[in-house]
Amino acid sequence: GLGLTMDLDALIQHFFETEDPTTLTAADYELGLERLKLGFGLEREPGRKFALWTLLDALGAAPLPAEAFAKEPALKAAAEDYLSAAFRLERFGDEPA
Repeated sequence: GLGLTMDLDALIQHFFETEDPTTLTAADYELGLERLKLGFGLEREPGRKFALWTLLDALGAAPLPAEAFAKEPALKAAAEDYLSAAFRLERFGDEPA
């Protein structure tokens, strides 16, 4: 694997300073998103960086894999695989292939 796995709840608590994101005001959400983007930009550990990118993707704010992981080809490939799997799931759901 990519090393350290991140707990989504812990990430949300860390960047958005709440356990319940539905309670955030728009301003608090934007502030948390900025902190998350900054954290992603500064993160050097590959597993953590990928986890932060997937959270950004879930929030609709992730940079494209080629931009996000320009110097990390393995992470770029993993991010592209993640996006194509997410697209298939969204498009085809649970239908048998």
